[in-house]
Amino acid sequence: MRLLFAFLVSFFLAACSQGHPGNLPVDAITVDTASGPVTFKVEIAADEAARERGLMFRTSLAPDAGMLFDYHRTQSVAFWMKNTPLPLDMIFIRADGRISTIVTDTTPYSETPIPSLEPVQAVLEINGGRSREVGLRPGDVVHARIFGNKK
Repeated sequence: MRLLFAFLVSFFLAACSQGHPGNLPVDAITVDTASGPVTFKVEIAADEAARERGLMFRTSLAPDAGMLFDYHRTQSVAFWMKNTPLPLDMIFIRADGRISTIVTDTTPYSETPIPSLEPVQAVLEINGGRSREVGLRPGDVVHARIFGNKK
């Protein structure tokens, strides 16, 4: 009985820890804006499990932190805010690294889909309102390994 209990506790803890800081690769990306380059330190969600978990359950995010969702190919995507207590900005990025669209200040816990307006390869999630603060705009270029244009 104790062995079963220990196994279940271990399994639960492992499941809860997936997608939290430290479990995903982290990389610096740079966005060329009209007012100069802006750098973010992002976790890379490059597999199905990491993309599904995303920033769910996070209660804080450093001002220049975020998560970059890599789909490895161009496709239409949609996000939601289920189990996500932080308002986020979602930056939809084409395969060439150019920002397609930006959705700002998403509603925490909302299950309403937030779709890309065109096929994209990646989505960057950062703190709500941060894209406006640093001057991100559609057409700006994101430099990251996944786009083959890292500075």
